Amino acid sequence: MKKQIDYNFIKLLPKIDLHCHLDGSLPVNFVYDTLQCDIPIQALEKKLSVPVNCNSLAEYLTCFDLPIKCLNNKENITNSVIKTLEACAQDNIKYIELRFAPGLSETPDLSLDDIIDASIKGCHEGKKLYNIDSNIIICAMRHHDEDTNLRVLHSALNFLNEGVCALDLAGNEAAFDNHLFINLFNTAKHSNMPFTIHSGECGNVENIKLALELGAKRIGHGIAMMKDVELMKQCAKERIGIELCPTSNYQTKAISEDADYPLNLFIKNGILATINTDNRTVSNTTISNEFEFIYNKFGIREEDFITLTKNSIEISFANDNIKNYLYYELKRI
Repeated sequence: MKKQIDYNFIKLLPKIDLHCHLDGSLPVNFVYDTLQCDIPIQALEKKLSVPVNCNSLAEYLTCFDLPIKCLNNKENITNSVIKTLEACAQDNIKYIELRFAPGLSETPDLSLDDIIDASIKGCHEGKKLYNIDSNIIICAMRHHDEDTNLRVLHSALNFLNEGVCALDLAGNEAAFDNHLFINLFNTAKHSNMPFTIHSGECGNVENIKLALELGAKRIGHGIAMMKDVELMKQCAKERIGIELCPTSNYQTKAISEDADYPLNLFIKNGILATINTDNRTVSNTTISNEFEFIYNKFGIREEDFITLTKNSIEISFANDNIKNYLYYELKRI
């Protein structure tokens, strides 16, 4: 008989979220108030959440149209981070890396530096108000031209280790593969900017291989890696972090309902797999929900939750003080 999980254990577990998009995680009330919506809040919530019959990542990404409009000035950007951290603290998240794309908010009156600085102010306020540590991962976008993405990188470098912890590449992986961004990540590497890259979410193993060649220390999603035994061995040996987002992966059809999800396979092979939300609002999830999901669907044990949390601490872009604090919190449960 399958042992029932102690849900109080999940509640008490100090949680970490390393793959969480800010625009996809804005609380519904914040979006409603910021945009001064003239529709019922229930209708707005439906617009912000992925449809049950979502067919692809491209369709999933349409849920971001409204939230992005909230990130249109410094005050809103700061408040968006504060409100998201407030919601995260309610799930006993102790550390989170929020990622977003400043290039989507840039205007003649709102510079990239202003945008990033405003997000970092939100992190500082969130720490004061809710005792939650956070950093910002800056996203380049696959559909943006190289000049825009390079400007985003150079702006992010102005805040490296001052609230910005890494660079990412987000967007429609199926339409724009990693080969188009070699110069961007070579520049990031030579500038000592750590980076993670969304790769292998849409079945492309070669994108994962190229991300590793470029110097990525983490892979966003990485589902396709389960097809390549040697690649799994490489990631285990090189201590490459994998940012799994189970609920989102099923919603975007990154993996079909009848296919084997690679979580247990990754754990068995010593890969530094982690569990994350991707988009709290769009996917209607929390880290606690993700943990309950992987327990019920894949038979993950309580000791595996400890392993996954340790993996998150190890591969995080946090400084040593925060990592030591997280290990201390984990030992207390």
